[in-house]
Amino acid sequence: FPCKRTSAEGINDYNKNTLYLETFFGRTEVIDNTLNPDFVRKFILDYFFEERQNLLVGSLGGRLEKPLVGIPGKKCGTIIVKAEELSNCRESVMMQFCGNKLDKKDFFGKSDPFLVFYRSNEDGTFTICHKTEVVKNTLNPVWQAFKIPVRALCNGDYDRTIKVEVYDWDRDGSHDFIGEFTTSYRELSRGQSQFNVYEVINPKKKGRKKKYLNSGTVTLLSFLVDTEVTFLDYIKGGHPLCTGNPAQPTSLHYMSPYQLNAYGMALKAVGEIIQDYDSDKMFPALGFGAKLPPDGRVSHEFALNGNPQNPYCNGIDGVMEAYYQSLRSVQLYGPTNFSPVINHVARYAASVKDGSQYFVLLIITDGVISDMAQTKEAIVNASCLPMSIIIVGVGPAEFDAMVELDGDEVRISSRGRYAERDIVQFVPFRDYVDRTGNHILSMARLAKDVLAEVPDQFLSYMKTRGIKPAPAPPPYSPPAQPLQTQI
Repeated sequence: FPCKRTSAEGINDYNKNTLYLETFFGRTEVIDNTLNPDFVRKFILDYFFEERQNLLVGSLGGRLEKPLVGIPGKKCGTIIVKAEELSNCRESVMMQFCGNKLDKKDFFGKSDPFLVFYRSNEDGTFTICHKTEVVKNTLNPVWQAFKIPVRALCNGDYDRTIKVEVYDWDRDGSHDFIGEFTTSYRELSRGQSQFNVYEVINPKKKGRKKKYLNSGTVTLLSFLVDTEVTFLDYIKGGHPLCTGNPAQPTSLHYMSPYQLNAYGMALKAVGEIIQDYDSDKMFPALGFGAKLPPDGRVSHEFALNGNPQNPYCNGIDGVMEAYYQSLRSVQLYGPTNFSPVINHVARYAASVKDGSQYFVLLIITDGVISDMAQTKEAIVNASCLPMSIIIVGVGPAEFDAMVELDGDEVRISSRGRYAERDIVQFVPFRDYVDRTGNHILSMARLAKDVLAEVPDQFLSYMKTRGIKPAPAPPPYSPPAQPLQTQI
Protein backbone atom coordinates (compact mmCIF):
# COMPACT_ATOMS: atom_id res chain seq x y z
CA PHE A 1 0.00 0.00 0.00
CA PRO A 2 2.19 2.88 -1.24
CA CYS A 3 1.66 6.44 -0.10
CA LYS A 4 3.88 8.36 -2.52
CA ARG A 5 4.77 7.91 -6.17
CA THR A 6 6.84 10.59 -7.87
CA SER A 7 7.99 10.62 -11.50
CA ALA A 8 11.58 11.54 -12.28
CA GLU A 9 12.00 15.14 -13.37
CA GLY A 10 12.86 15.71 -17.03
CA ILE A 11 12.10 12.16 -18.18
CA ASN A 12 9.60 11.77 -21.01
CA ASP A 13 9.31 8.00 -21.35
CA TYR A 14 7.03 7.25 -18.38
CA ASN A 15 6.95 3.46 -18.78
CA LYS A 16 10.71 2.98 -18.93
CA ASN A 17 12.13 5.77 -16.86
CA THR A 18 9.78 6.44 -13.98
CA LEU A 19 11.40 6.89 -10.59
CA TYR A 20 9.22 5.57 -7.79
CA LEU A 21 9.68 6.88 -4.25
CA GLU A 22 7.33 4.77 -2.18
CA THR A 23 6.63 4.33 1.50
CA PHE A 24 5.48 0.79 2.34
CA PHE A 25 2.85 0.56 5.07
CA GLY A 26 1.72 -3.05 4.89
CA ARG A 27 -0.19 -5.71 2.99
CA THR A 28 -3.84 -6.63 2.99
CA GLU A 29 -4.95 -10.14 3.75
CA VAL A 30 -5.44 -12.58 0.85
CA ILE A 31 -9.03 -13.28 -0.20
CA ASP A 32 -9.34 -16.44 -2.28
CA ASN A 33 -11.39 -17.02 -5.42
CA THR A 34 -12.92 -13.60 -6.01
CA LEU A 35 -12.49 -10.71 -8.45
CA ASN A 36 -14.30 -8.32 -6.13
CA PRO A 37 -12.43 -8.53 -2.80
CA ASP A 38 -13.47 -6.42 0.17
CA PHE A 39 -10.35 -6.19 2.34
CA VAL A 40 -10.64 -6.00 6.12
CA ARG A 41 -7.13 -4.89 7.05
CA LYS A 42 -6.77 -1.14 7.62
CA PHE A 43 -3.77 1.16 7.35
CA ILE A 44 -3.33 3.96 9.88
CA LEU A 45 -1.42 7.00 8.60
CA ASP A 46 -0.44 10.10 10.57
CA TYR A 47 -1.87 13.37 9.28
CA PHE A 48 -0.17 16.75 9.72
CA PHE A 49 -1.97 19.90 8.62
CA GLU A 50 1.24 21.70 7.71
CA GLU A 51 2.52 19.01 5.36
CA ARG A 52 1.52 18.07 1.83
CA GLN A 53 0.19 14.54 2.03
CA ASN A 54 -1.77 12.55 -0.55
CA LEU A 55 -4.01 10.94 2.03
CA LEU A 56 -7.46 11.17 0.37
CA VAL A 57 -8.76 13.56 3.00
CA GLY A 58 -9.58 16.08 0.30
CA SER A 59 -11.55 13.60 -1.80
CA LEU A 60 -15.35 13.72 -1.74
CA GLY A 61 -16.48 11.44 1.07
CA GLY A 62 -12.87 10.41 1.67
CA ARG A 63 -13.25 8.01 -1.28
CA LEU A 64 -10.78 7.54 -4.11
CA GLU A 65 -11.31 5.25 -7.11
CA LYS A 66 -8.44 4.48 -9.48
CA PRO A 67 -7.95 1.99 -12.35
CA LEU A 68 -5.30 -0.67 -11.79
CA VAL A 69 -2.53 -0.65 -14.42
CA GLY A 70 0.38 -2.92 -15.17
CA ILE A 71 -0.50 -5.08 -18.18
CA PRO A 72 -0.38 -3.08 -21.44
CA GLY A 73 -3.64 -3.12 -23.37
CA LYS A 74 -5.60 -4.92 -20.66
CA LYS A 75 -8.09 -3.65 -18.11
CA CYS A 76 -6.91 -4.83 -14.70
CA GLY A 77 -9.85 -3.66 -12.61
CA THR A 78 -10.36 -0.83 -10.17
CA ILE A 79 -9.11 -0.14 -6.66
CA ILE A 80 -11.33 1.81 -4.27
CA VAL A 81 -9.74 3.38 -1.20
CA LYS A 82 -11.65 5.05 1.62
CA ALA A 83 -10.21 7.30 4.32
CA GLU A 84 -11.65 8.56 7.57
CA GLU A 85 -10.20 10.48 10.50
CA LEU A 86 -9.86 8.25 13.54
CA SER A 87 -11.20 9.29 16.89
CA ASN A 88 -9.00 9.16 19.97
CA CYS A 89 -11.05 6.32 21.49
CA ARG A 90 -8.79 3.80 23.23
CA GLU A 91 -11.42 1.20 24.10
CA SER A 92 -11.60 -2.30 22.66
CA VAL A 93 -14.47 -4.71 22.98
CA MET A 94 -14.54 -8.51 23.20
CA MET A 95 -17.73 -9.99 21.71
CA GLN A 96 -19.13 -13.43 21.01
CA PHE A 97 -22.16 -14.36 18.89
CA CYS A 98 -24.16 -17.48 18.09
CA GLY A 99 -26.72 -18.26 15.38
CA ASN A 100 -30.00 -20.12 15.59
CA LYS A 101 -32.01 -21.81 12.81
CA LEU A 102 -30.13 -20.12 9.97
CA ASP A 103 -31.23 -20.88 6.43
CA LYS A 104 -29.90 -24.07 4.85
CA LYS A 105 -27.92 -23.21 1.72
CA ASP A 106 -25.94 -26.34 0.84
CA PHE A 107 -27.65 -29.08 -1.19
CA PHE A 108 -25.85 -32.00 0.49
CA GLY A 109 -25.21 -30.44 3.89
CA LYS A 110 -26.49 -27.68 6.11
CA SER A 111 -24.60 -24.38 5.93
CA ASP A 112 -21.09 -23.15 6.74
CA PRO A 113 -21.98 -19.75 8.22
CA PHE A 114 -19.79 -16.77 9.04
CA LEU A 115 -20.45 -13.13 9.97
CA VAL A 116 -19.18 -9.97 8.28
CA PHE A 117 -19.28 -6.68 10.25
CA TYR A 118 -19.45 -3.28 8.55
CA ARG A 119 -18.92 0.19 10.00
CA SER A 120 -21.10 2.92 8.49
CA ASN A 121 -19.28 5.92 7.03
CA GLU A 122 -20.14 9.60 7.17
CA ASP A 123 -21.41 9.50 3.57
CA GLY A 124 -23.84 6.63 4.24
CA THR A 125 -21.65 3.89 2.78
CA PHE A 126 -20.30 0.92 4.70
CA THR A 127 -16.75 -0.33 5.26
CA ILE A 128 -15.94 -3.88 6.30
CA CYS A 129 -14.25 -4.06 9.71
CA HIS A 130 -14.32 -7.72 10.78
CA LYS A 131 -15.00 -11.26 9.59
CA THR A 132 -15.58 -14.18 11.92
CA GLU A 133 -14.28 -17.65 11.23
CA VAL A 134 -16.40 -20.17 9.30
CA VAL A 135 -18.28 -22.76 11.36
CA LYS A 136 -18.79 -25.83 9.18
CA ASN A 137 -22.01 -27.77 8.56
CA THR A 138 -24.42 -26.26 11.08
CA LEU A 139 -27.48 -24.04 11.23
CA ASN A 140 -26.81 -23.20 14.89
CA PRO A 141 -23.22 -21.95 14.92
CA VAL A 142 -21.32 -20.57 17.90
CA TRP A 143 -18.55 -18.31 16.70
CA GLN A 144 -15.38 -17.72 18.69
CA ALA A 145 -15.12 -14.53 20.74
CA PHE A 146 -13.17 -11.78 19.00
CA LYS A 147 -11.64 -8.51 20.06
CA ILE A 148 -11.95 -5.33 17.99
CA PRO A 149 -11.04 -1.68 18.67
CA VAL A 150 -14.09 0.53 19.12
CA ARG A 151 -12.49 2.92 16.62
CA ALA A 152 -12.67 0.20 13.97
CA LEU A 153 -16.22 -0.74 14.87
CA CYS A 154 -17.81 2.72 14.99
CA ASN A 155 -14.95 5.27 15.22
CA GLY A 156 -15.97 6.10 18.77
CA ASP A 157 -19.55 7.09 17.77
CA TYR A 158 -21.70 4.84 19.94
CA ASP A 159 -24.86 5.48 17.92
CA ARG A 160 -23.39 4.91 14.47
CA THR A 161 -25.01 2.07 12.52
CA ILE A 162 -23.20 -1.27 12.47
CA LYS A 163 -24.34 -3.69 9.78
CA VAL A 164 -23.80 -7.44 10.09
CA GLU A 165 -24.19 -9.80 7.15
CA VAL A 166 -24.50 -13.58 7.45
CA TYR A 167 -23.06 -15.80 4.71
CA ASP A 168 -22.76 -19.47 3.86
CA TRP A 169 -19.14 -20.14 2.90
CA ASP A 170 -18.37 -21.78 -0.46
CA ARG A 171 -14.99 -23.07 -1.52
CA ASP A 172 -15.12 -21.27 -4.88
CA GLY A 173 -15.56 -17.87 -3.22
CA SER A 174 -19.18 -17.38 -4.29
CA HIS A 175 -20.47 -17.26 -0.73
CA ASP A 176 -24.27 -17.43 -0.42
CA PHE A 177 -26.00 -14.53 1.29
CA ILE A 178 -28.22 -15.69 4.17
CA GLY A 179 -29.34 -12.33 5.53
CA GLU A 180 -28.40 -9.24 7.53
CA PHE A 181 -29.25 -7.09 10.52
CA THR A 182 -28.15 -3.73 11.95
CA THR A 183 -27.23 -2.62 15.44
CA SER A 184 -25.05 -0.04 17.18
CA TYR A 185 -22.34 -0.02 19.79
CA ARG A 186 -24.79 1.42 22.31
CA GLU A 187 -27.23 -1.46 21.73
CA LEU A 188 -24.47 -4.07 21.88
CA SER A 189 -23.19 -2.59 25.15
CA ARG A 190 -26.38 -3.78 26.84
CA GLY A 191 -24.81 -7.23 26.73
CA GLN A 192 -26.66 -10.52 26.59
CA SER A 193 -30.38 -9.73 26.74
CA GLN A 194 -33.57 -9.83 24.68
CA PHE A 195 -32.44 -6.56 23.09
CA ASN A 196 -29.48 -8.28 21.46
CA VAL A 197 -31.27 -11.14 19.70
CA TYR A 198 -31.35 -10.08 16.05
CA GLU A 199 -33.54 -11.41 13.25
CA VAL A 200 -31.49 -12.18 10.14
CA ILE A 201 -33.41 -10.71 7.20
CA ASN A 202 -32.90 -11.47 3.51
CA PRO A 203 -34.55 -8.49 1.70
CA LYS A 204 -35.18 -10.48 -1.51
CA LYS A 205 -37.02 -13.24 0.34
CA LYS A 206 -38.99 -10.71 2.35
CA GLY A 207 -40.09 -8.98 -0.84
CA ARG A 208 -41.43 -12.07 -2.58
CA LYS A 209 -42.72 -14.21 0.28
CA LYS A 210 -45.71 -12.93 2.25
CA LYS A 211 -45.23 -15.38 5.12
CA TYR A 212 -41.46 -14.78 5.37
CA LEU A 213 -40.38 -14.01 8.93
CA ASN A 214 -36.59 -14.29 8.93
CA SER A 215 -33.64 -16.45 7.94
CA GLY A 216 -32.78 -17.30 11.52
CA THR A 217 -31.47 -15.26 14.43
CA VAL A 218 -28.09 -14.13 15.74
CA THR A 219 -27.63 -13.61 19.47
CA LEU A 220 -24.95 -11.67 21.34
CA LEU A 221 -23.54 -14.01 23.98
CA SER A 222 -21.03 -11.70 25.66
CA PHE A 223 -19.78 -8.12 25.51
CA LEU A 224 -16.70 -7.02 27.48
CA VAL A 225 -15.08 -3.57 27.21
CA ASP A 226 -11.38 -3.09 27.78
CA THR A 227 -9.39 0.15 27.70
CA GLU A 228 -6.13 -0.21 25.80
CA VAL A 229 -3.16 0.94 27.84
CA THR A 230 -0.02 2.40 26.29
CA PHE A 231 3.63 2.49 27.23
CA LEU A 232 3.20 6.06 28.52
CA ASP A 233 0.47 4.93 30.88
CA TYR A 234 3.05 2.78 32.67
CA ILE A 235 5.58 5.59 32.70
CA LYS A 236 3.04 8.06 34.11
CA GLY A 237 2.21 5.49 36.75
CA GLY A 238 5.77 5.51 37.99
CA HIS A 239 7.04 2.26 36.49
CA PRO A 240 10.80 2.77 36.14
CA LEU A 241 12.93 1.71 33.17
CA CYS A 242 16.22 1.07 34.90
CA THR A 243 19.59 -0.14 33.66
CA GLY A 244 19.97 -1.94 36.96
CA ASN A 245 21.65 -1.36 40.28
CA PRO A 246 25.28 -0.28 39.65
CA ALA A 247 26.29 -2.46 42.58
CA GLN A 248 25.06 -5.59 40.77
CA PRO A 249 27.26 -7.31 38.11
CA THR A 250 24.22 -7.62 35.79
CA SER A 251 24.04 -3.82 35.42
CA LEU A 252 25.72 -2.11 32.47
CA HIS A 253 26.81 0.50 35.05
CA TYR A 254 28.42 -2.08 37.34
CA MET A 255 31.35 -0.52 39.18
CA SER A 256 33.93 -3.30 39.14
CA PRO A 257 37.11 -2.75 41.17
CA TYR A 258 39.10 -4.53 38.44
CA GLN A 259 38.04 -2.98 35.12
CA LEU A 260 35.94 -0.26 33.53
CA ASN A 261 32.32 -1.02 32.68
CA ALA A 262 31.05 -0.65 29.09
CA TYR A 263 30.04 2.98 29.66
CA GLY A 264 33.42 3.80 31.10
CA MET A 265 35.37 2.07 28.31
CA ALA A 266 33.36 3.82 25.58
CA LEU A 267 33.68 7.19 27.30
CA LYS A 268 37.41 6.84 27.77
CA ALA A 269 38.09 5.49 24.25
CA VAL A 270 36.27 8.28 22.44
CA GLY A 271 37.00 11.01 24.94
CA GLU A 272 40.76 10.58 24.94
CA ILE A 273 40.83 11.17 21.17
CA ILE A 274 38.41 14.05 20.96
CA GLN A 275 39.79 15.93 23.98
CA ASP A 276 42.90 16.78 21.97
CA TYR A 277 40.78 19.05 19.76
CA ASP A 278 39.55 21.10 22.71
CA SER A 279 41.77 23.94 23.88
CA ASP A 280 40.85 24.14 27.57
CA LYS A 281 39.81 20.48 27.97
CA MET A 282 36.91 21.45 30.20
CA PHE A 283 33.91 19.28 29.35
CA PRO A 284 30.31 19.65 30.52
CA ALA A 285 29.11 16.16 31.50
CA LEU A 286 25.38 15.50 31.73
CA GLY A 287 23.32 12.50 32.70
CA PHE A 288 19.73 11.64 31.78
CA GLY A 289 17.24 9.29 33.38
CA ALA A 290 17.81 9.41 37.15
CA LYS A 291 16.26 10.43 40.46
CA LEU A 292 18.35 13.12 42.10
CA PRO A 293 18.95 13.70 45.79
CA PRO A 294 17.63 14.95 48.10
CA ASP A 295 13.99 14.91 46.90
CA GLY A 296 14.10 12.16 44.25
CA ARG A 297 13.28 14.51 41.38
CA VAL A 298 13.55 12.75 37.97
CA SER A 299 15.91 14.56 35.60
CA HIS A 300 17.00 14.10 31.99
CA GLU A 301 19.61 16.84 32.09
CA PHE A 302 21.62 16.72 35.32
CA ALA A 303 25.25 17.56 35.97
CA LEU A 304 27.33 14.44 36.64
CA ASN A 305 29.56 16.38 39.05
CA GLY A 306 26.52 17.47 41.06
CA ASN A 307 27.02 21.15 40.26
CA PRO A 308 24.31 22.39 37.85
CA GLN A 309 25.82 25.89 37.83
CA ASN A 310 29.18 24.53 36.66
CA PRO A 311 28.88 21.06 35.08
CA TYR A 312 32.39 21.26 33.54
CA CYS A 313 34.90 18.51 34.29
CA ASN A 314 38.67 18.75 33.88
CA GLY A 315 39.58 16.43 30.99
CA ILE A 316 38.22 12.98 30.32
CA ASP A 317 39.63 11.76 33.62
CA GLY A 318 37.48 14.39 35.32
CA VAL A 319 34.43 13.21 33.36
CA MET A 320 35.15 9.61 34.37
CA GLU A 321 35.44 10.61 38.01
CA ALA A 322 32.16 12.55 37.86
CA TYR A 323 30.41 9.63 36.15
CA TYR A 324 31.39 7.12 38.84
CA GLN A 325 30.64 9.62 41.60
CA SER A 326 27.12 10.17 40.19
CA LEU A 327 26.44 6.41 40.25
CA ARG A 328 26.92 6.54 44.00
CA SER A 329 24.57 9.49 44.53
CA VAL A 330 21.67 9.17 42.04
CA GLN A 331 19.11 6.43 41.41
CA LEU A 332 18.94 5.36 37.77
CA TYR A 333 15.37 5.76 36.58
CA GLY A 334 13.28 5.83 33.41
CA PRO A 335 12.01 6.99 31.05
CA THR A 336 15.06 7.67 28.88
CA ASN A 337 14.70 10.99 27.06
CA PHE A 338 17.40 12.12 24.63
CA SER A 339 15.93 15.43 23.50
CA PRO A 340 16.76 17.48 26.65
CA VAL A 341 20.54 16.90 26.38
CA ILE A 342 20.51 17.43 22.61
CA ASN A 343 18.61 20.69 23.05
CA HIS A 344 20.98 21.64 25.89
CA VAL A 345 24.02 21.46 23.60
CA ALA A 346 22.07 23.00 20.72
CA ARG A 347 21.41 26.11 22.80
CA TYR A 348 25.16 26.64 23.15
CA ALA A 349 25.77 25.91 19.46
CA ALA A 350 23.02 28.34 18.41
CA SER A 351 24.81 31.17 20.17
CA VAL A 352 28.06 30.65 18.22
CA LYS A 353 27.39 30.39 14.49
CA ASP A 354 30.47 32.23 13.23
CA GLY A 355 32.57 29.06 13.04
CA SER A 356 34.73 29.95 16.03
CA GLN A 357 33.41 26.92 17.92
CA TYR A 358 32.07 23.52 16.93
CA PHE A 359 30.31 21.26 19.43
CA VAL A 360 30.48 17.45 19.61
CA LEU A 361 27.91 15.72 21.83
CA LEU A 362 28.81 12.18 22.89
CA ILE A 363 25.83 10.08 24.05
CA ILE A 364 26.41 6.65 25.58
CA THR A 365 23.19 4.68 25.90
CA ASP A 366 21.73 1.19 26.25
CA GLY A 367 19.42 1.91 23.32
CA VAL A 368 16.18 2.53 25.20
CA ILE A 369 14.58 5.79 24.05
CA SER A 370 11.24 7.12 25.30
CA ASP A 371 10.96 10.35 23.30
CA MET A 372 11.75 9.29 19.74
CA ALA A 373 9.58 11.96 18.09
CA GLN A 374 11.04 14.77 20.22
CA THR A 375 14.57 13.46 19.64
CA LYS A 376 14.08 13.46 15.87
CA GLU A 377 12.81 17.01 16.03
CA ALA A 378 15.78 18.05 18.19
CA ILE A 379 18.23 16.51 15.69
CA VAL A 380 16.52 18.14 12.70
CA ASN A 381 16.67 21.51 14.49
CA ALA A 382 20.33 20.97 15.40
CA SER A 383 21.35 19.96 11.87
CA CYS A 384 21.73 23.63 10.92
CA LEU A 385 23.97 24.35 13.93
CA PRO A 386 27.72 23.84 14.40
CA MET A 387 27.43 20.51 16.17
CA SER A 388 27.72 16.74 15.71
CA ILE A 389 26.21 13.93 17.77
CA ILE A 390 28.02 10.67 18.47
CA ILE A 391 25.99 7.79 19.89
CA VAL A 392 27.60 4.67 21.32
CA GLY A 393 25.17 1.87 22.10
CA VAL A 394 26.15 -0.44 24.94
CA GLY A 395 24.54 -3.69 26.03
CA PRO A 396 22.72 -6.49 24.17
CA ALA A 397 19.61 -4.55 23.05
CA GLU A 398 18.48 -4.07 19.47
CA PHE A 399 19.48 -0.60 18.34
CA ASP A 400 16.96 -0.06 15.54
CA ALA A 401 16.02 3.36 16.92
CA MET A 402 19.66 4.44 17.06
CA VAL A 403 20.26 3.29 13.47
CA GLU A 404 17.26 5.38 12.41
CA LEU A 405 18.72 8.43 14.15
CA ASP A 406 22.04 7.87 12.37
CA GLY A 407 20.42 8.77 9.06
CA ASP A 408 23.07 7.19 6.82
CA GLU A 409 20.53 5.37 4.65
CA VAL A 410 17.52 7.67 5.03
CA ARG A 411 17.95 11.31 6.08
CA ILE A 412 16.19 11.82 9.39
CA SER A 413 13.03 13.92 9.31
CA SER A 414 10.45 15.30 11.71
CA ARG A 415 6.95 16.44 10.78
CA GLY A 416 7.88 16.76 7.13
CA ARG A 417 11.17 18.63 7.70
CA TYR A 418 14.37 16.84 6.74
CA ALA A 419 17.68 17.41 8.50
CA GLU A 420 19.83 19.93 6.65
CA ARG A 421 22.79 17.57 6.96
CA ASP A 422 23.70 14.29 8.63
CA ILE A 423 25.07 15.12 12.08
CA VAL A 424 24.64 11.77 13.87
CA GLN A 425 27.05 8.85 13.95
CA PHE A 426 26.04 5.64 15.76
CA VAL A 427 28.10 2.54 16.54
CA PRO A 428 27.23 -0.47 18.73
CA PHE A 429 29.84 -1.03 21.43
CA ARG A 430 29.49 -4.83 21.27
CA ASP A 431 30.96 -4.89 17.76
CA TYR A 432 34.27 -3.71 19.22
CA VAL A 433 34.64 -5.96 22.24
CA ASP A 434 37.77 -8.06 21.75
CA ARG A 435 37.12 -11.66 22.85
CA THR A 436 40.77 -12.09 23.77
CA GLY A 437 40.60 -9.22 26.25
CA ASN A 438 42.75 -6.80 24.25
CA HIS A 439 40.72 -3.72 25.18
CA ILE A 440 43.37 -1.25 24.07
CA LEU A 441 43.22 -2.36 20.44
CA SER A 442 39.44 -2.78 20.37
CA MET A 443 38.81 0.64 21.93
CA ALA A 444 41.17 2.23 19.41
CA ARG A 445 39.02 0.74 16.62
CA LEU A 446 35.88 2.02 18.36
CA ALA A 447 37.25 5.57 18.59
CA LYS A 448 38.34 5.48 14.96
CA ASP A 449 34.90 4.48 13.65
CA VAL A 450 32.97 6.74 16.02
CA LEU A 451 34.92 9.82 14.98
CA ALA A 452 35.16 8.95 11.28
CA GLU A 453 32.26 11.19 10.19
CA VAL A 454 33.00 14.22 12.38
CA PRO A 455 35.50 15.89 9.98
CA ASP A 456 33.07 15.72 7.05
CA GLN A 457 30.23 16.96 9.24
CA PHE A 458 32.42 19.84 10.41
CA LEU A 459 33.41 20.72 6.84
CA SER A 460 29.85 20.57 5.54
CA TYR A 461 28.77 23.16 8.11
CA MET A 462 31.68 25.49 7.39
CA LYS A 463 31.33 25.26 3.59
CA THR A 464 27.56 25.82 3.52
CA ARG A 465 28.01 28.89 5.73
CA GLY A 466 30.93 30.20 3.70
CA ILE A 467 33.18 30.22 6.75
CA LYS A 468 36.86 30.26 5.84
CA PRO A 469 39.64 28.91 8.05
CA ALA A 470 41.38 31.46 10.23
CA PRO A 471 44.93 32.40 9.15
CA ALA A 472 47.54 29.93 10.31
CA PRO A 473 49.87 31.16 13.07
CA PRO A 474 53.38 32.15 12.02
CA PRO A 475 55.90 29.30 11.79
CA TYR A 476 57.73 28.33 14.93
CA SER A 477 61.10 30.01 15.44
CA PRO A 478 63.49 28.26 17.84
CA PRO A 479 64.89 30.45 20.65
CA ALA A 480 68.47 31.58 20.57
CA GLN A 481 69.45 29.37 23.48
CA PRO A 482 68.31 25.69 23.36
CA LEU A 483 66.11 24.65 26.23
CA GLN A 484 66.18 21.37 28.10
CA THR A 485 62.98 19.54 27.20
CA GLN A 486 61.78 16.40 28.87
CA ILE A 487 59.80 14.01 26.61
